[in-house]
Amino acid sequence: MTLSVVFVIVLILLLPERVTALPGWMFPGALTVLLIALIATDPGAITKTSRALRWLSIALVAVMATAALSATVLLIRDLVQGSPLTANASTLLETGASVWVINIVAFALLYWEFDCGGPAERAHEMPPYPDFGFPQQFAPEVAPPEWRPRFVDYLYVGITNAVAFSPTDAMPLARWAKLAMAIEALISLVILGLVIARAVNVFT
Repeated sequence: MTLSVVFVIVLILLLPERVTALPGWMFPGALTVLLIALIATDPGAITKTSRALRWLSIALVAVMATAALSATVLLIRDLVQGSPLTANASTLLETGASVWVINIVAFALLYWEFDCGGPAERAHEMPPYPDFGFPQQFAPEVAPPEWRPRFVDYLYVGITNAVAFSPTDAMPLARWAKLAMAIEALISLVILGLVIARAVNVFT
């Protein structure tokens, strides 16, 4: 999780000013502060069932989701209206790929944070009715005893949903999970469709 957040911080710093709703340092700065606070509060793994830690994690997800949504909206605005950014195919593809990856990590964090009450709750006990159903839960014989989904599992869900526009590994069981995956798929479809179409137009 830490490496993914650091990667997104770097991507946001490298985004053109046109697709950043706030001064370029604000979202990365907020994410850095929240990440350091999380690591300092519960180093190694987020397993403490602390209300303060829970709110720190939710704040991290909220800031990243806001950064991803704002970058997406501004990129789509430029794609629809046209701008110097969308007139250069290589710059457009780089920016579009960055915004797409930021969205994937933001949704992976969302799934990781809210499935079964969060990582700390999952570390202690899995509920009988999870929000996401992983293959290891449906077929316990293929997984080690006491298997728990970790961040990489949710990152894989985010990636496959953004590419296939549908669940391919974990099935969303809760209504919020279905809605979140639907929104991610639509955002991914719009970004990929508009960016690729515009880039092809520029090349030709």
